[in-house]
Amino acid sequence: MVLQDILDKTFLEREDILRLLDTQGDEYESLLRKALDVKLLHLDNHVHLRGLIELSNICRKSCLYCGVRGGNTKVTRYAISEDDAVACAQLAQRLGYGSVAIQSGERDDAEFIDKITRIIQRIKEIDNGSLGITLSLGEQSEATYRRWFEAGAHRYLLRIESSDEELYYRIHPHDARHDFHRRLDCIDTLIGLGYQTGTGVMVGLPFQTLEILAGDLLFFRDKDVAMVGMGPYIPHPDTPLYAFADQIPSSEERVKMTLRMIAILRLMMPEINMVAATAMQTLDPFGREKAIIAGANVIMPNLTPNEFREEYLIYPDKACVSDKPDECFSCLDLRMKGIGHDILYNAWGDSPAFLKKHPRES
Repeated sequence: MVLQDILDKTFLEREDILRLLDTQGDEYESLLRKALDVKLLHLDNHVHLRGLIELSNICRKSCLYCGVRGGNTKVTRYAISEDDAVACAQLAQRLGYGSVAIQSGERDDAEFIDKITRIIQRIKEIDNGSLGITLSLGEQSEATYRRWFEAGAHRYLLRIESSDEELYYRIHPHDARHDFHRRLDCIDTLIGLGYQTGTGVMVGLPFQTLEILAGDLLFFRDKDVAMVGMGPYIPHPDTPLYAFADQIPSSEERVKMTLRMIAILRLMMPEINMVAATAMQTLDPFGREKAIIAGANVIMPNLTPNEFREEYLIYPDKACVSDKPDECFSCLDLRMKGIGHDILYNAWGDSPAFLKKHPRES
């Protein structure tokens, strides 16, 4: 089929997606231009910020790709205090970010759950609850998800990393703590509780095929998620999956395939939120800008105190680790203006797709 005929479709089938995933040269550029047009039509040129708080690198899981996996003894473990976490949120409010995202290694013990609840409640006291709160804290019970939702969190990101069960178990141990169906159930639970639920995958993994990537995009649409985060896989030398690093595409191709994934998903789900991942900038100095132009609309500047950032390296050589929040603030504003986009300050930046189904003030 002629590429333009596919780009003009309002509903993409699997064979269309596979065709778009394999675009090169002028066709690749046409895909990216179409995705930008669709984004501007539905979301304008606005970029939303989520001030990232990397609360802790203590993790009970041992995912085979992750630098902070529980089995990595080379990591110095840390946990930011409640006061420091709230101070990060106060900084986000002063900088006009509008929202924060709290990320951590996965824990489900009572001490951790209580701590998160108190942090959420304290953040909601800042400026009469003006800050939106996204959580990315892994698999929890329905009761815990409900407790955090009632405390004031309203978005939750739980990345599946691969929606293909076979690949999932090639990048995770096959044990009780790494259960594919448990993760799917958690995503469904979050959606059912009313969270703006997000998920996502790594692109360029060993053993990953175009068929698997097409399946990931269809998974996002089938789940009708409100937000998606996709970034290139970057191998970490202190992980088991590093043994297969010679089997992955080049850095350039991983970036390009991630851009294809973002662009195609923007065509498939025009009104969801999509993150321009820091991993993109790690592999390409202009990676986040390229992701925004390809259809992403969210950036997550890091607010974690600098002394802890070196220990939250899921992958090596992470971009912006040494940047100060004020420097990052100015830099992002200039970078976005340079590509014809405007940061929308002091706004939650909720997904229009979600708000149409669940009207609420934001």
